[in-house]
Amino acid sequence: MGFKAILKEIVEESGGGLGGVIMGYDGIAIDEYLRAGAGLDVQTMTIEYASVLKEIKRTVGVLKTGELEEVSIISENCCVIVRGISDDFFVALVLPADGNFGKARFLLKRAVPGFREALQ
Repeated sequence: MGFKAILKEIVEESGGGLGGVIMGYDGIAIDEYLRAGAGLDVQTMTIEYASVLKEIKRTVGVLKTGELEEVSIISENCCVIVRGISDDFFVALVLPADGNFGKARFLLKRAVPGFREALQ
């Protein structure tokens, strides 16, 4: 299954997902899936967050607390769940503020091994 198909499955099954993207910590997207009528620029949002995530990843490395697994950014209008795939890539899922956060986290965690395999 390709990246877009996996992203579509996660977005559609997550309970209100708006979009998902696989991206490098350098801010370059590999692939994305956006739900029709999402009303958000998911790629621009994740590009902006990529620089923050890169800094968080660096801090985790300095503190020697293990690999960065997940970061959640919750705002008034949406929630972004980011899951690390490798040293170079992450997957991000954008939900509305009232989306099913727990289910979305589970779906991302379940999908990471498939993303890792596809990236190699």
